[in-house]
Amino acid sequence: MASGPPGDAAGSAPARPAGGRKAVFAAFAANLAIAATKFVAFAITGSAAMLAESVHSVADSGDQALLLIGRKRSLRDQTEEHQFGFGAERYFYAFIVAVVLFTVGAVFSGYEGIQRITHPEHLTSPGAAFIVLGIAIVLEGLSFRTAIAESNRTRGTESWYRFIRHAKAPELPAVLLEDFAALVGLALAVCGVALTVITGNPKWDGAASLAIGVLLGCVAVILAVEMKSLLIGEAATTDVERAIDAALEAGPEVERVIHLRTMHVGPETLLVAAKIAVRAEDSAASLAAAIDRAEGRVRAAVPIAELIYLEPDLYQAKRSDETDPAVRAAGRSSRRGVIRGLRGRSR
Repeated sequence: MASGPPGDAAGSAPARPAGGRKAVFAAFAANLAIAATKFVAFAITGSAAMLAESVHSVADSGDQALLLIGRKRSLRDQTEEHQFGFGAERYFYAFIVAVVLFTVGAVFSGYEGIQRITHPEHLTSPGAAFIVLGIAIVLEGLSFRTAIAESNRTRGTESWYRFIRHAKAPELPAVLLEDFAALVGLALAVCGVALTVITGNPKWDGAASLAIGVLLGCVAVILAVEMKSLLIGEAATTDVERAIDAALEAGPEVERVIHLRTMHVGPETLLVAAKIAVRAEDSAASLAAAIDRAEGRVRAAVPIAELIYLEPDLYQAKRSDETDPAVRAAGRSSRRGVIRGLRGRSR
């Protein structure tokens, strides 16, 4: 048996995206201001590092615009052609962000750096570059602080690596990675300009631009890999699957969960498909009522589980394949032993 979201009205409005919007807007505003000041500094100084950073900020502004477009488009109602909604639009646009960051940011910065190393040009008015870089560091730092504050609301006790690796909403990891790369890129630009002034060798400016290109390329690859994983379809986290497993087995009508499969069809929409063991003597009517109760427990425990498909079956241990990830997922409930013990006593 299957069930859609509560109310299950065709074309019902999807859940509004939670978290990340403030960080995206902050980064968008900051990068527009930073790009304008950097281009002014490049026009004055002719620094390759400043040009690379200017293009980097333009690319970042475009990236944040793409993330906002993805959030907006993900709110469209379900259609006959897209019956699970458009939540995955956010993953698609975040993947495009990675492509833009690589092609516009990394490739251009690397090319400009190589050009300035092979055909060096002397800087003019390096003081203007330092002033603009200082302003950019302050603005980028404020944007990064906002992204960190927004992320801490959902990160919990996870490390930053695990948060970026396992986050299901793409906006915060994207902004965090971009802002971090921007601060490191600004530091590289400062080093490049400073070394050029100190040594009188303009190749340091080109080297800084090349280093910025390599940095942006690395960030783009990391972001692309994470977004590809989400586009293909990631399962819920172990904790969420454990909560689903426990909710299903919390009622007397479910003997055990035979196997469990989950997939995020959007950051705030989870598809749950499970085969549950029931009693052989249960009638069709009692099974239907039992499944409705089981679905209610799952939604209470995991509100984003909007799409639930439960298949009743009779458990046969010899048919259980422990190498199947779905079978392993079904065995995660820490309540299973307690529940079985209580049922055994009651019988």
